[in-house]
Amino acid sequence: MKKLATLSVFTLGIVSFLGAKISTPAIFGSNMVLQRGHACPVWGWADPNASVTLSFAGKDYNAKADESGNWRITLLPMKASSEPRDMVIAETKKLTKSLLFKNVLVGEVWLCSGQSNMKWSIDRSDDADLETLSGNYPNLRLITVPNIGSQEPQKNFDGSWQEASPSTVSSFSAVGYLFGKRLHNILGVPVGLINNAWGGSACEAWIPREKLRANPLSQSYLKMWEDKEKTYSYEALYNSYEEKLAQWKSNQASGTARGRPPKKPRNDMTGQHRPANLYNGVLYPIMGYGIRGAIWYQGESNAGRGYAYRETFPLMIQSWRQAWGQGDFPFYWVQLADFRNEVTEPGHSEWAELRESQTLSLDKLKNVGEAVIIDAGEGRDIHPRNKQIVANRLLRHALARDYGHPIPHQSPRYQSMEIKGDKILLSFKSVDGSLYSFDTRSPTGFSICGSDQKFIWAEAKIVGKDKVEVWANSVPSPIAVRYAWSDNPICNLYDKIGAVTLPVTPFRTDDFALTTLGK
Repeated sequence: MKKLATLSVFTLGIVSFLGAKISTPAIFGSNMVLQRGHACPVWGWADPNASVTLSFAGKDYNAKADESGNWRITLLPMKASSEPRDMVIAETKKLTKSLLFKNVLVGEVWLCSGQSNMKWSIDRSDDADLETLSGNYPNLRLITVPNIGSQEPQKNFDGSWQEASPSTVSSFSAVGYLFGKRLHNILGVPVGLINNAWGGSACEAWIPREKLRANPLSQSYLKMWEDKEKTYSYEALYNSYEEKLAQWKSNQASGTARGRPPKKPRNDMTGQHRPANLYNGVLYPIMGYGIRGAIWYQGESNAGRGYAYRETFPLMIQSWRQAWGQGDFPFYWVQLADFRNEVTEPGHSEWAELRESQTLSLDKLKNVGEAVIIDAGEGRDIHPRNKQIVANRLLRHALARDYGHPIPHQSPRYQSMEIKGDKILLSFKSVDGSLYSFDTRSPTGFSICGSDQKFIWAEAKIVGKDKVEVWANSVPSPIAVRYAWSDNPICNLYDKIGAVTLPVTPFRTDDFALTTLGK
């Protein structure tokens, strides 16, 4: 195998000879990180029925391509290693048809996915200059999957692994990078990050259609798209755009043009809202690559279908796990931040309903966690710039659950209520320290109602370590309580564990009419 290692290579580490057919998807390449302790699959294409060999870390592997040229090799589990090593893949009878991947490490690999708040880059986040200037981590590796929407499963994509440096971290996912950087520093092992987020993406676009068809709460959205697909014509939209643009230019030449030129139409059929588009176009090309787990930040685009999300979101996670073939790998998500205007009176909130569905997913799946950031949003911007706090709260879950660090990681959740005369006593679970009201002596953000189901702001008092008493003088017979139940709530209840504070998860004790059920 020594002879193979001396073959000439391009700067990306991939040998390319005229007529060479052996290849792998771009998720495999120079500078990649393989998941430690995992039987990592490597797959690709060669001549039909060709014999394929793979050499890595002192071990040789063999496989035979099928009639279509598909081959697959599974590596033996390995310990973490920062030693840069070569991986050589070849057809045994055609040594010139070979691949050489250089500078390959073994460590921890995490998938970073979701919509724009996950895609949001370092150069647009708080302290971008400091994060970029300090972003020199040769053993932290990054790869980004381009945004390709398709109904047909895509086998490959245009991308490559890169070492983390000031020139590469700037445009990478801020939440992903900050999560991975801290993980790398704490564990002392190589870390690989796969960024496949797409701004504005709907959860349904990340799920295969056959799964959506079997889910009752997905039918409304699926039918809307199926109806649209019957009549939609991007060609007609584009032709209309060209006519309007020509007319605008003519008017501009004659001095009669007003306003801006017409906007080029978006092709919805290749976009990030169409069911299954992202599952096939963005996820499929990397599906099966050895990972430790996934972090996820999405939900804004599903806020109008908050009730359905309680089924759609767990369905998405289950679909990924099933297709990945790696069991119930860790999956940690970010609950929606506070956003939009503060309200003067309690009422309905689509964002609160979506947050509730996110939280309910904790009880439906194994090996999952939620990072609550109800205190980190910006009323005027759907993209909070403080991505450090988001990454830190996600990382706490990974460190505590996957790496054996006994640190606080779960936000307290509502457990039960007891009506005591004109007051309601709330009990909370997952309180590692004691409940604490930030900035004021009394908790804020609570509302209460009687049998009329009309909520009004309430007073509250912390009782002991894990209980809160809630009341309102004008509600002598209360029946339900809500906390932080609005798009942008004013709330301040935390679990204080020494110097660590984690916000209490927004909740409601009632199950009154859900107005987004049919959306």
